Amino acid sequence: MSPRPLTTAVVTGAGSGLGRALTLEMTRRGAKVLASDISAGALEETISLVRAAGGDARPFITNVRDPVAVKALLDQAVARLGHIDLWANNAGVAVGGPIGGVPLDDWKYCIDVNLYGVIHGCHVVAPYFRERGAGMVLNVASAAGLVSMPNLGPYNVTKAAVVSLSETLYNELRPFDVGVTVLCPTFFPTNIARDGRVHDPRGKRLAEKLMERSKWTPADVAKVAIDDAVRGTLYSVPMNDGRMMWALKRLMPGPFHNVMGWGSNQMASRTKPT
Repeated sequence: MSPRPLTTAVVTGAGSGLGRALTLEMTRRGAKVLASDISAGALEETISLVRAAGGDARPFITNVRDPVAVKALLDQAVARLGHIDLWANNAGVAVGGPIGGVPLDDWKYCIDVNLYGVIHGCHVVAPYFRERGAGMVLNVASAAGLVSMPNLGPYNVTKAAVVSLSETLYNELRPFDVGVTVLCPTFFPTNIARDGRVHDPRGKRLAEKLMERSKWTPADVAKVAIDDAVRGTLYSVPMNDGRMMWALKRLMPGPFHNVMGWGSNQMASRTKPT
């Protein structure tokens, strides 16, 4: 299949991290982007960086937990951009801790943003892309949705659901020549752990250390994600460790989970709470 055209795009969670990197990379490739975030200040920083680089991005404040707001995002994108080539459901939060130790309100918060935020995006854009007979959906999940690490229950559950949602949508939209890609990276530097609701200080510090040590940047991940989206690749798993863990889980699930549990406990025990 030849690469799909990318001239316009919508990105949620564009105020920082991967969302900012996706916005910058798409505009670098010549696309016009409607960049969305819940934080006006963070979004303005992204827009300033895009404009300084000579790109074209326009801001729109959106709370992805609100389906009415997400529908307004679609309407504004069509009005401002003329059409949409790619819709990136990127907005996400981190919630972690042992099951039974994470307050139920934090479970709901994680599900509302990480899962319902993606559902709301897919709900409004799927009919638009079906009618148009073209387009791309990029859903940002995580390797956590493929391999379930201990003490990340809410995050794992929502990301696994995004993988399943993406697989379903991929098969539904293929007859309309619409691509669906689900991005499943491992660790790279963002503020998601720092800003998240993590009820396990050792686990939070461990995640921060792994992010700091990663050789991948948000820009690196964004490039792979967009390349895979325009090629029509369903699973975008950029990092070797993510691909290896996913393969091992499918080939030897019992030993995989034994090693996962042992390794997680060993690493956490060596990480002092802050």
